[in-house]
Amino acid sequence: MNANELFVLNFEEVRRRSIKVWNEIPNEMLNWKPDEKAFTCAEMIRHVLEGEYLYHQVLKGGGSEALAHLSNPFDTKKFTTVEDELKFAQPYREDFIKYIQTINNSDLEKVKIDRSDVGYVRTLGDMLLRIAYHESVHTGQLLDYMRTMRINRPNIWD
Repeated sequence: MNANELFVLNFEEVRRRSIKVWNEIPNEMLNWKPDEKAFTCAEMIRHVLEGEYLYHQVLKGGGSEALAHLSNPFDTKKFTTVEDELKFAQPYREDFIKYIQTINNSDLEKVKIDRSDVGYVRTLGDMLLRIAYHESVHTGQLLDYMRTMRINRPNIWD
């Protein structure tokens, strides 16, 4: 297995587990949040899907400046259901996975992604790991939300 295949496998596994969690949240609980400053469940799901799209743009553009004049398709889309949100995000997800499959192995270390506006510059390989980690963290947060709501939590460790 080469590096690209490992990155894709990691992204697919993280998303598979996220979807298990997202699908377990009852529709009537999607607007629940633990406090006024927190994301709702729906906002967190949107944040993950939109974040992947935005990160993809950052990677393609070499840094945060790629977002300066970006028309974000998520800005005009109202969240309705998890299924609808996943369907909406699917073409962007497919583009992202295709992008990963085209990365030259040497670029994982050579290419620098400038996010100095938020405090760092990292290699392309590091950024790919950060993107998957971002989704994983939010999946863990949603599992905690579910515990607090006292609803069933799926076994993501299958």
